[in-house]
Amino acid sequence: MSARQLMSTKEVADYLRLKERKIYDMVAQDEIPHSRISGKLLFPRALVDEWVKQSTVGSALKAQRNAPAIVAGSSDPLLEWAVRESRCGLATMTYGSMDGVDRLVAMSACAAAMHIPAAASNIDTPGMPREDRNIALARDRLGHLDCVLIEWAKREQGLVIAAGNPLKISKLADLKKPKVRAILRQPGAGSYLLFLQLLTEAGINPDQLKQVQPAAQTETDIASAILDGRADVGLAVRAVARQFHLDFIPLTVERLDIAVLRASYFDAPWQALMEFTRKPAFLRYAKTLAGYDIRGLGRVMWNA
Repeated sequence: MSARQLMSTKEVADYLRLKERKIYDMVAQDEIPHSRISGKLLFPRALVDEWVKQSTVGSALKAQRNAPAIVAGSSDPLLEWAVRESRCGLATMTYGSMDGVDRLVAMSACAAAMHIPAAASNIDTPGMPREDRNIALARDRLGHLDCVLIEWAKREQGLVIAAGNPLKISKLADLKKPKVRAILRQPGAGSYLLFLQLLTEAGINPDQLKQVQPAAQTETDIASAILDGRADVGLAVRAVARQFHLDFIPLTVERLDIAVLRASYFDAPWQALMEFTRKPAFLRYAKTLAGYDIRGLGRVMWNA
């Protein structure tokens, strides 16, 4: 970002025709996009312009009403099945958690599924539990939107391997074996960020792994690569291993949340999906998939 794109406190005050004292007050309340570098406040002009646009009476509501009925973000077998089976009118566009947030900000989706591990959020929030980094990300990127963050499910994440575990993989350190080929998700996907974090915690450099290319775009792609013999291991949810009759080594439990534009939340497609999640067919299928805890489904985690 060039210097011309960054405004000082005085410059942003002149730009918005406000007093500098008012700018400081808005910064204190996290009302205006800003950065603090070496103690100096800087205001990215593009984000200020977007903030003004979203704050204009009527324009934000109109933009939200025009957001397409698409759930972007993280790939999740239970969510994608529920969207299809409920015939709710929503579509899915699963290119990863961070992509989903970007699409929600751009109003090219009405919702974004996300699961961001602590080390990947880049938000310094001392004392915040690891799973609540979803909330920190929502506050950082979606605070200017009229949206709500709800829990979808808690999921088991782990290593998916071939049936029978022919390479005798039992822990992350085994991925450094010369014959083990690992397939990762695309950068920006929550599972990719989680995998990097788990490797770091285990003292493993990702460059030590024999990585398969191209990266997997979905959880299903990881399972397919292992079944086809193109890869030996990948990080995914237990449900994917169960669906494809592969072995699974659990590593952690995470929470998948969905940020939804408030205008879309009360529209017919999203309400139809929520109603479907209360039906016996959904509960049975979630149990069949395995690795899901849906007791908190629909719980509000954060309100913009």
